[in-house]
Amino acid sequence: MRIIIVGQGPFGEKVCERLINKGEKVVGIFTPPGGRGDPLEKVAKEYNIPCFRVPNMKEAWIEEEFKKLTPDLVILAFVTDILPERLLSIPNIGTICYHPSILPRHRGASAINWALIMGEEKTGLTIFWVEKGIDTGPILLQKEVEILPTDTAGSLYFSKLFPMGIEAIEEAVELIKAGKAPRIPQDDSLATYEPPCDDKVAGIKFNKSLDEIYNLIRGCDPQPGAYAFYKGKKIRFYGVQKITSFHDHPPGKIIEIDESGLTITVKGGFIKVSKFRIDKGEKIGALQLREILELKEGDQLEEA
Repeated sequence: MRIIIVGQGPFGEKVCERLINKGEKVVGIFTPPGGRGDPLEKVAKEYNIPCFRVPNMKEAWIEEEFKKLTPDLVILAFVTDILPERLLSIPNIGTICYHPSILPRHRGASAINWALIMGEEKTGLTIFWVEKGIDTGPILLQKEVEILPTDTAGSLYFSKLFPMGIEAIEEAVELIKAGKAPRIPQDDSLATYEPPCDDKVAGIKFNKSLDEIYNLIRGCDPQPGAYAFYKGKKIRFYGVQKITSFHDHPPGKIIEIDESGLTITVKGGFIKVSKFRIDKGEKIGALQLREILELKEGDQLEEA
């Protein structure tokens, strides 16, 4: 079976390596351009696979390259671009895609973030057949995973959905080769679609509940970083704990600064945050933050 891989980053790299080591024939790789080269591009060089650095998959020349490679299957392994419909008809078998949620829930580019922001206790991944539409195609296979109260978007992806995704793509390829790969239609009545998790989403509103703020911070960790302001400076929060407790302080008040973090009042308790970024700077601890911004206990943070 002749396979094209469209992808990027460590996930694309590991998927490609796994398939090659299993004896699959990867005939072409399409990956975004980058100054130092994508990890997937390095795999292409190591195994002498044609590699195309593509700003976006809508460029006309890509269709001709797809046709020249005569693929049976196209695999989308960590893809943020949308493949035009004309490319989907080229592979003999079809195109499959990895998506980090249990579709049809959490369609869109920020599925992992939203599962955490919404306080869900489980999520998972879907390998689906790509068709016109965003994450709407028939399901090939799905796997579930528990979301721990301490998980962040980073830990959920790298510790769970990343390795599970590589295994799932390998399993999907085996099912396809055996002629046993299902095409289960998604129930659109259960579908949700959320916008990208960016600064429009990541601003902290201190009038929200303890759980809502806690889930927002861990859902935006490491990207984009939930944020508030102090004297006009944007401060992003990472490494959050929650403390349920009654108090009569106004939300957003700093009540303690020490080596372990910054303790801030919210409705129903406190959040304790251990790491911060000011504007676009490096991550720092609470004591460094206090020194740079001249913070003191009793100061009030400003909402986004």
